[in-house]
Amino acid sequence: MTRPGQIPNATYRVQLREGFDFDACRSHLDYLADLGISHLYLSPIFTACRNSTHGYDVVDPTRIDPVLGGREAFEELARAAHARGLGILLDIVPNHTAFSLENNWLCDVLRRGRSSRYARHFDIDWDAGPLVLPFLPEPFEKMLAEHRIGIADGFLTFDDTKVPLADGTGDGDARTVHKAQHWRLRHWEIERDGITHRRFFNVTSLIGMRVEDRQVFDDTHALIVELVAAGLVDGLRVDHIDGLADPRTYLQWLAEATGGIPVWVEKILTANETLPGDWKTVGTTGYEAAALIARLLTDKSGFARMDELWSHWVGPDDGFAAALSVAKHDILDHELAAERHQLIFLAQAACIDSHIAEPGPESLREAITALLTAMPRYRTYFMGGTGCRTDRELMKSVVETSRAHLRSSTTLDALTSLFLSPQNASAHRFVTRFQQVSGALTAKAQEDTAGFRWPRYLALSEVGAEPDHATMTLDDANDFLTARAATEMTLTSTHDTKRSEDSRMRLVAISHRPRAFASLMQRAGSLPEAKQVSARWQWYVVQSALALWGGEGDIAQRLGDHMVKAMREAKDITFWTRPNQQAETAAVDFAHALCNDWSRDRPPALDELMSIAQYLILTQLALKVLMPGFPDFYRGSEGEFLALTDPDNRLPVDIGALGRLAGDETFSGEKARLTALLLGFRKEHGDFLAHATASIGARDRSFCMRRTHNGRELRTFWGMDPRVEATSILYRAERKPLTLAIGWA
Repeated sequence: MTRPGQIPNATYRVQLREGFDFDACRSHLDYLADLGISHLYLSPIFTACRNSTHGYDVVDPTRIDPVLGGREAFEELARAAHARGLGILLDIVPNHTAFSLENNWLCDVLRRGRSSRYARHFDIDWDAGPLVLPFLPEPFEKMLAEHRIGIADGFLTFDDTKVPLADGTGDGDARTVHKAQHWRLRHWEIERDGITHRRFFNVTSLIGMRVEDRQVFDDTHALIVELVAAGLVDGLRVDHIDGLADPRTYLQWLAEATGGIPVWVEKILTANETLPGDWKTVGTTGYEAAALIARLLTDKSGFARMDELWSHWVGPDDGFAAALSVAKHDILDHELAAERHQLIFLAQAACIDSHIAEPGPESLREAITALLTAMPRYRTYFMGGTGCRTDRELMKSVVETSRAHLRSSTTLDALTSLFLSPQNASAHRFVTRFQQVSGALTAKAQEDTAGFRWPRYLALSEVGAEPDHATMTLDDANDFLTARAATEMTLTSTHDTKRSEDSRMRLVAISHRPRAFASLMQRAGSLPEAKQVSARWQWYVVQSALALWGGEGDIAQRLGDHMVKAMREAKDITFWTRPNQQAETAAVDFAHALCNDWSRDRPPALDELMSIAQYLILTQLALKVLMPGFPDFYRGSEGEFLALTDPDNRLPVDIGALGRLAGDETFSGEKARLTALLLGFRKEHGDFLAHATASIGARDRSFCMRRTHNGRELRTFWGMDPRVEATSILYRAERKPLTLAIGWA
């Protein structure tokens, strides 16, 4: 029986919505319990926008979504899960709600402006004037002249949209009525630099919530606290913790309100970064563990040969750091231009009484840009004039890096003083907003732009990974394992990863057989359709085809759809706001031609890479389950799971079929059997794994992870040497030793 507050043995991520609700989830509880799962990890359950596919666009945090079955169905699921020994983890979204007319709190603000009870709840810059609503398909005056805007029954209307009017303002012509509101309708293109609310990254349809205000925290978390108090929820996953103004205080309040149940935070750590020690959390959701496994399984010598092939194929290249720097500037000039404008305005107010400088908007733009682009992490955590030693040292380093890019550093020094010794409330507002924008910039520039522009090794172009750090030393790996707690989540796939875990191992296989990949590239490059696609995008397409090949559905269609998204995310030759149909069509045609070519005459090199990938997939699975921490399984990943970035990785899965998979004589069946075996081991030896030390050793090109505790030892072997003959999974249940061996000939 799962106990309240218990750390999971293994979690199973359930993607609700799109036909999969609480009742559907309840019908599969026996399967999940038998598999060895200890906790269901549910995507957001609170009322979201109509037809939401993910639930992160919450419109009412005080109600469980009727689309999923509502409160009653959730309680039935929770009780049924607990009866089978399964706990419930909820994914909660404190940072934002939907900037939508379906959001009743927001509609109250539209009617009453700053006098609304909910005005304090939303992160709105009221000093900038009426709240900007960038909802119009065309400019206001054009639509007005075409009689497409009207007034009816207390609403301003256009197309099928009705925006609530302030009381007593419904008389007069549409222009006069519009000017009397607490808001202003604008053409959607103004969102680049004319919005007045804090967004989630550059997603204007999501509005930031001010959970740093205790009343706002209490209102937005009332139902969460109620569900925890009722014993229905056993743990929480906090979405996008870096978007909050004050993560430390937020987590303190959350711990107090929920009685200290386990809380995991979605926090992307970079390089040697660690979680702040005073945060009330048991760990991150584990992206750093996924990166470690991919780097650990990358063959160094083979990667070096692949890197040579990359350089030969694409020509001179300045590396990922240069690509990231360009991407950061591009994002600030476009996607986050509004946020930079707001920072300039806040900095001007903060520097009014400065003894260091009297900066104007242009010098502030230059200094703010330099600081943001030099930040090597998502953000710092200065709050209320304080910052830990690590943050203060990091900020000083960022300032020195920034100084080299400015003709005058006077304004930079003035901004630095706002972080290190703030003198007024305006300084605190600037620092808080800067830190929120810093995280958004890093995410958009690295994960969603440079990672697509610079596709050398897509296995590491991933959330929480560094594309230019593809391998790692055993010393670094052991330092990571030594510091890792049993409470940490270990993931390999999520709804946000750019490639699923098994697709990632297909790409890691390239480092083991670079000649095979070279063969695929040469063959692909000879296709007539390749002539219309740049060498860089050819490289991207071939990797992506390898990552997806043999998966479910129409692979050519899935690959083509992904290429459109990847190219628009790269934002160099085509854009979401202005698609380059010719470039996109050329890439899609090349992707389809490649799939047709492989279907007609399957290349031996493809089979070679896929064969190597199978062993890497099993090794990854073993490391994920047996390394310090506990494993999280994204729905469907107990079998072979081949998918690219969303929406491809959110396609429906048949959990009923997954329950029968262990009986299949396929590789997917083999993975399912190993999953059950490993989870069975965790269930039987959970205390051992919770306390055992971990270390990795190597001899020649064979590796062993040792877990040791109280005179017992678990050894997990894998090999990268042709002499390693262990091509089957071995598990001996004697007290000593316990051995798992994975290798390939």
